Amino acid sequence: MNRVYILKCSDGSLYTGWTNNLEKRLRTHQQGKGAKYTRARLPVELVYFESYEDASQARKREAEIKKLSREKKLELIKKRPSGS
Repeated sequence: MNRVYILKCSDGSLYTGWTNNLEKRLRTHQQGKGAKYTRARLPVELVYFESYEDASQARKREAEIKKLSREKKLELIKKRPSGS
């Protein structure tokens, strides 16, 4: 399963990514071995994700979410609980 996710970083910023193994990717971020952006902002917390069968759909959705304003991302997080 391919997932698009949003992490809340220790400084309150939001990071969006995609993966085909969410548990492993989250561990990688938390260990400081993930994206350069999150390494400098540990710890991180998973606050939202969406699931897709197709990796290309997940990457497309990741790009869409990254273009959203912070306010729109926060609305998305509030509107739909993680895993929906």
